[in-house]
Amino acid sequence: MTTLSGSLLLTFRELWAMRLTQAMLVIASLAWLLLSFALNMDVVEGSLAAVRIFGFDTTPTDGVFNEDTGEWMSQALSLDKFMIGINTFVFGAAYFLGTLLGLFATMPLINGFLEYGRIDLLLSKPLSRPRLLAGHLVGVWLTVLVLSSYLVGGVWLSLSFKTGVWMPMFLMAIPIITVMFAVMYAVILSFSIITRSSGLGLVITYGLIFFSIVLASHNQIVPVLSNTNAAIFMAFYHVLPNFIEVVGVQAQLVEGTVVTSWYPFISSLLFGFVTYGIGFFWFSRRDF
Repeated sequence: MTTLSGSLLLTFRELWAMRLTQAMLVIASLAWLLLSFALNMDVVEGSLAAVRIFGFDTTPTDGVFNEDTGEWMSQALSLDKFMIGINTFVFGAAYFLGTLLGLFATMPLINGFLEYGRIDLLLSKPLSRPRLLAGHLVGVWLTVLVLSSYLVGGVWLSLSFKTGVWMPMFLMAIPIITVMFAVMYAVILSFSIITRSSGLGLVITYGLIFFSIVLASHNQIVPVLSNTNAAIFMAFYHVLPNFIEVVGVQAQLVEGTVVTSWYPFISSLLFGFVTYGIGFFWFSRRDF
């Protein structure tokens, strides 16, 4: 076993030993199992006539205006529309809650990685600093990939078997969740290396996530600002990660429509690359 794979395996073991990581796996299991057993649907000619979930009956309908009677009538919801709606909800929950919980769960791992005595032992091994840090990162990324695949893939399989409608574009949520987690994890990692305080890195990361809500409203905010303030605001928009707007990209992929702009996703990737670059540079030169 190479020294790099040894570092990767060590990260896997530490993540699995953390109770919060195990709890996230249990929650993911419960989520798609409950959905599998609690959701019953009456399908009539490719449309949903009724839905029963957790014992409650509902009738998913769209309003249709009858010009002859002057009244609104209902028609059954198509399976495709139902699948888009429920999978979009699952992706949103996994995207926000999974990222927030995942960042919180991995914060102690960084503390342990940079702990005095332990980091000295790791650096004494015949492994370069960039490869040592890369082994840690890949282990975290792969763990998030497995958890997101388990949750999103499980829900997708469950609904697909129940409805007979297979829409593989829903699985695009898995790489998007993993990549955006990696982007936000770059902030915690870099700040932890620079300041040796993962708590500060977590607070700043959460702040960037919630600030992205404001950035997502740039089309409404910029027109009411002065030229100087508008320029400053747009500078933040282009430099900082657009965590919220990426949800819109995924929604358009699920609906099968043309993505109007990949810019929020691409700019977030660039932010992650630069932030990781800073972290690797500082880790390579810092005297531990």
